[in-house]
Amino acid sequence: MAKPRIAVVGAGAVGGIVAGFAAKAGCDIELVCKHPEIVRKIGEEGLRISGVRGNHTIKLPAVTRISDLSGPKDVVFHATKATDLISAAREILPFLKDDSLVASLQNGICEEALSEVVGRERVVGCVVGWGATMEGPAELVMTSMGEFVIGCLDKRSESRLGEVKEILETILPVTVTADILEALYSKLIINSCITALGAISGLTLGEMLRLKQARKIFIRIVREAMDVADTLGLKVPPYANKFDYYNFFKGPDWKRHLVIRLMGFKYRRLKSSMLQSLERGRPTEIDFLNGYIGSKGKECGVATPVNDSIVEMIKEIERGSRSIGIANVRDEKVAAFQ
Repeated sequence: MAKPRIAVVGAGAVGGIVAGFAAKAGCDIELVCKHPEIVRKIGEEGLRISGVRGNHTIKLPAVTRISDLSGPKDVVFHATKATDLISAAREILPFLKDDSLVASLQNGICEEALSEVVGRERVVGCVVGWGATMEGPAELVMTSMGEFVIGCLDKRSESRLGEVKEILETILPVTVTADILEALYSKLIINSCITALGAISGLTLGEMLRLKQARKIFIRIVREAMDVADTLGLKVPPYANKFDYYNFFKGPDWKRHLVIRLMGFKYRRLKSSMLQSLERGRPTEIDFLNGYIGSKGKECGVATPVNDSIVEMIKEIERGSRSIGIANVRDEKVAAFQ
């Protein structure tokens, strides 16, 4: 049987590492990166990956535009920023066959928006349960181990997941789930707390979660998200098999604060990816995180005032009408709902 022809669109930390390790394992793969200097470096020197899986220098085919891909693809891993999701998906369409699969590697829940462009039957949802960062052009660091969780939006496509699973297993273990939206929602909740709060405060996770007011907002984000999940009939699994949202709301409030403090201590140096986007003057993925919770809340009649207020704050920061800082954690937009 011929190898599946694969494209990875987006050469950030996650996309680059997926493309690099898959290429090293012998997969037929092309990487799309919009930065010519990175494409040139990958071709001349190779993609450099370091971190928890050791040091690797990997050469693989890379192009600057989706339109430069060599031909139709069996599997596409969509790893752009969520803000570029729709435009990139439209460019991918000419390279998809009737039975091609498109797997989303973005933060937040992008699968529903992606399905509107490429078709629900083609979309594979994917939870990326490991960490990575970009140190420089074509220089990526895998910061933690973990797994992928994958599943189809359209149950009729589940029999075709084997190819995607086999490709991703060249990087880390893969779990297949029949309830991918629930798995994605689990990660979305924790990201909506950590990433968005870090963005409005400008603090590392450790600095932020030492603040009682920040922890109160964290708890309210989770509560609103779980209220939406309950109304939608979603059974949200524990995040990373550790953070059980249902148990989180059992017992006294001080236990919730303790859990959050311990999380903040363990990952105290973590800096929000959304904060990094704001510092670079780039749009954030807030619409696919807290914005997703808010939009689903509106659909099912559940109020999400804290998530809505955080979305508004981030939009104000993007427009330049609000500054990043600790004062945002104490702003009445969010403090009024504690």
